[in-house]
Amino acid sequence: MREQQVMVPIGISVNGEDRELTTPLTIAELLETMSLPSKGIAVAVNGEVFPRARWDESVMRGWEIEILTAVQGG
Repeated sequence: MREQQVMVPIGISVNGEDRELTTPLTIAELLETMSLPSKGIAVAVNGEVFPRARWDESVMRGWEIEILTAVQGG
């Protein structure tokens, strides 16, 4: 008999707001679900810059993610 896999929510923090992901997402997919552009964005995870080359990695439980957008002006 096959064991049914139960999906447990993944608790993370995005810009100081607690969130629960019900399905695994990559950083790129998370940005897409938040309707953020793929350019002009910087991402930090647990206080460290998270390079764009790693945006295809899955978000892990407990991550504290900060998303910064470039603003024009001065």
